[in-house]
Formats: sequence, structure tokens, C-alpha cells
Amino acid sequence: MFDHYCTACATRQLIFATQVTSMTNTEHGIVVDFTCWCGADQTMTTGRAAERPSKVTLAA
Repeated sequence: MFDHYCTACATRQLIFATQVTSMTNTEHGIVVDFTCWCGADQTMTTGRAAERPSKVTLAA
């Protein structure tokens, strides 16, 4: 289970294993395809090779 922000219904949803339609290992990370609760097909890239948002440093 993981949470995901759906681009179709603009809602953060919990995604369960039964909603996952495929997982593909790529050089950019693990690409997970799944169906949101609203019925929209979604994709998420995760894993060590996935791009992470850059860290933000706050000035003191």
C-alpha cells in the first residue's frame, strides 16, 4: 500500500496491491502502473534510481 496524488481526481488516495496493474524495472527506477479509485490509470516511478525532488535549504 502507498499513497499517491491522482492527477485526474486531484485527490491523495491510498493505493492497494490489487490496484497495481504492472511494475517494470528500468534504469530510471521502478515504474508502477495502477488504477486510482476514480478509475484513472496512473503511473509512479520509485526505487533507488528514481529522481527525487531536490532538497531545499532554508536560511536561518
